[in-house]
Amino acid sequence: MLTFLLWIFLFIVCWPLAILALILYPFIWLLLLPFRLLGFAIDLSFDLIRNLFMLPFRLVGMK
Repeated sequence: MLTFLLWIFLFIVCWPLAILALILYPFIWLLLLPFRLLGFAIDLSFDLIRNLFMLPFRLVGMK
C-alpha cells in the first residue's frame, strides 16, 4: 500500500516519471529475480549446514 501511495505522490509531482516507472517496474523485477533466487538458495544451504552441525546437540537434548 505504501508503494502505491508513493507512486500516486510521484504521479502528482512528475507524471512522466511515474508513467516511466510504471512501465519499467516489471522489467526491473524480472532482471532482479535471479538474484532473489540465488539468495534463497544460499540461505537454504546455510540453514542446512547449521542444522547438520546442531544435530548432535539436538539428539543429546541440549538447546
